Amino acid sequence: MSTENDKPVRRIRSFVRREGRITAGQQRALQELWPVFGVDSGTPVTPATLFGRVAPLTVEIGFGNGDTLLAMARANPDCDFLGIEVHRPGVGRLLHELSTQQLGNVRVMCGDAVDILRNDLPARCVQRMLLLFPDPWHKQRHHKRRIVQADFIELLAEKLRPGGILHMATDWEDYALHMLGVMRGNSAFRNRAGAGNFAERPAYRPVTRFEQRGQRLGHTVHDLVFERI
Repeated sequence: MSTENDKPVRRIRSFVRREGRITAGQQRALQELWPVFGVDSGTPVTPATLFGRVAPLTVEIGFGNGDTLLAMARANPDCDFLGIEVHRPGVGRLLHELSTQQLGNVRVMCGDAVDILRNDLPARCVQRMLLLFPDPWHKQRHHKRRIVQADFIELLAEKLRPGGILHMATDWEDYALHMLGVMRGNSAFRNRAGAGNFAERPAYRPVTRFEQRGQRLGHTVHDLVFERI
């Protein structure tokens, strides 16, 4: 935490904890399955330590209910996946599904993704970074809460391997344009769709229920795919 005029300046967070109702099954999963799939934040880790092997690592920031992670992990058993989510109901649901589907190539961390990436993961360890449908904070006065800001992209650049992929998606056009603007200011990335362009949805990204709901409301989904130079 930095200071300004000798007064603490707190980092503006991109989330508000909305725990909602945790079901009995989710709570049981948090208690019983966390030692199997969960990774406590606050301690530096390496992918090889987490998974007991060396394999391409995908990190999803804010995985929601975990549908994307589950689908990608099932389809890619030779790859490893780390999901970061701050809301415990979604974490509990994912833990339950990982156990039910017997998926061993996923690990889960619960907490602020900025703190976890900055303090717990080594540099250049991630092959693909996913940020799918983050909170758009659509009101003008809340735009400062959007997670996609210049310093956050610098952090992601540090964690991605050269040639690694940063894949973002949103169904808010204003946020999509904001993302393009932020990425344009970082020379560590190349837009794989061409400067100023959005990408087609890659085949590896499944269409989620959240996305389908947005499409029913008339929202256009924008994918942004950038390569770490």
